[in-house]
Amino acid sequence: MLSFRDPIHGFIRTDDLETALVASRPMQRLRFIRQLGWTFLIFPGAEHSRFSHTLGTMHLAGRVYDALAAKSDGLLPKAPGCRERRLVRVAALLHDIGHAPYSHSAEDMFSEPIDHEEMTCRLIATPEMQEIFDRHGDGLDPVDVRQVLLKQAEGPLRLLTDIVTSELDVDKMDYLRRDSLYCGVEYGSYDLERLIDTVAPIEDPENGQWRLGVDHGGVHALEALVMARYYMFTQVYFNVTGKVMELHFSEWLRSTGIRWPAEPLEFLGHDDISVYQTMRRSEDRHARAIVHRERYSLAFETKEHLSAEERRQFQQLLPLLQERFGSENLLINHSAKDPHRLRKNRVLVRGYDGSLQPMAEASDFIRHMSRIDSYRVYSPEEIRQEVAAEVRRHWKSWAPLRGDGGH
Repeated sequence: MLSFRDPIHGFIRTDDLETALVASRPMQRLRFIRQLGWTFLIFPGAEHSRFSHTLGTMHLAGRVYDALAAKSDGLLPKAPGCRERRLVRVAALLHDIGHAPYSHSAEDMFSEPIDHEEMTCRLIATPEMQEIFDRHGDGLDPVDVRQVLLKQAEGPLRLLTDIVTSELDVDKMDYLRRDSLYCGVEYGSYDLERLIDTVAPIEDPENGQWRLGVDHGGVHALEALVMARYYMFTQVYFNVTGKVMELHFSEWLRSTGIRWPAEPLEFLGHDDISVYQTMRRSEDRHARAIVHRERYSLAFETKEHLSAEERRQFQQLLPLLQERFGSENLLINHSAKDPHRLRKNRVLVRGYDGSLQPMAEASDFIRHMSRIDSYRVYSPEEIRQEVAAEVRRHWKSWAPLRGDGGH
């Protein structure tokens, strides 16, 4: 058994299987993958890794499982060492092992059309991981973990998938608190204890599937989680300087032809350190933008919530800008995110009388939240004012130019 002292959850302890998995190459690699990519260049405290996040996610998976089992009337076994509890903890522990260097910064740069979820499944299927399960799994197998992560579990086991990946999952519960702490902001705060206390296993009457929901007393705690996520995206994940660093990084990868290997064992050789060492030796303008702080400046920014028509109009403007200034002198960022998908994914609220209502209807606050959808235009500092003036000339609904924040 290992015991980790975590700044969010206190002591996190592992059993034999989890201990062996923590020592594996895919897990140890996560120590060298920053949780927030290039955000540490803007928020100096954001040096935390995917490794610590996965430990926290595993810990919360066990806690949420226990809360559900206590309310499930035998649907889920309560024993601490039961197969279901062990499975959901292991799935949570391994859910991020397929992340590329600098996390989400350039996830679309695999040599095949895959994402980090697919790479996670490929890594779980490697001989090293299979051997660990054969020695310590005690009935668990990599196939079981992949079924949870790929949402292929059926019946009550569908709850295990919701614990790890859903609108109410332990991934969000951990990263919001963790990212907020390390960035030195309060935006990611919400009532974790109340939320766990009120989660409930609910059978959806529309399709008979078991889903993770909340009792009525947890409505405001879930609202706070959604609001925390919204603010973390607008204030941290979509930070004006952080996004231009991601754009420079992607452009450097494209210009050099670097792609993340789709073969899992080869992929393990790539992490933040190896990539940064290559960047330091590069004379490419986008590598220098990051390494030597020669980044492009913000020239123009739309408002935060564009309508579909405004988005279409702005997209029509981009070719005009590229023709005049050259595509190499412009970086365009499109930040788009739904603050929640509670309506689409039907998180249900169980009333005091046992009645069920979708969270998207139970909460007036949730019902009125709109999608984050905005554009930013970056350019070299020497032409920034000219680019800004040109955008304003064409853009009738422009937002006042903000100061170029960051360092």
